[in-house]
Amino acid sequence: MEVKALTKFARMSDKKVREISREIQGLNAAEALEILKLVPRKSAKLVAKTLASAIANAENNNGLSAANLTIKSAIVNQGVAFKRFRPVARGSAHPIRKRTSHISIVLSDENTK
Repeated sequence: MEVKALTKFARMSDKKVREISREIQGLNAAEALEILKLVPRKSAKLVAKTLASAIANAENNNGLSAANLTIKSAIVNQGVAFKRFRPVARGSAHPIRKRTSHISIVLSDENTK
């Protein structure tokens, strides 16, 4: 059985979040959550929050045990970019793109492998 959790419009670049999500793919869900708590990055906190949501979905909605879950996939897609402008010399402006990302985590029960 597969369980999914999705965080949309997370205020961080998809490239920065993808670095963390690649590290946890294929790991046990409980172990990955402990690893993410030790990583001192904002992106690790966002991925940990999504992973905790996926574990809660598995336990509450499907009656699965957190000890038997593995991370089947952790996908990070690019979200919308908020467009802002910064004033610079001589009355001109430079564009700034505040990027967002969509984090998707799919957990799988080990018994189905």
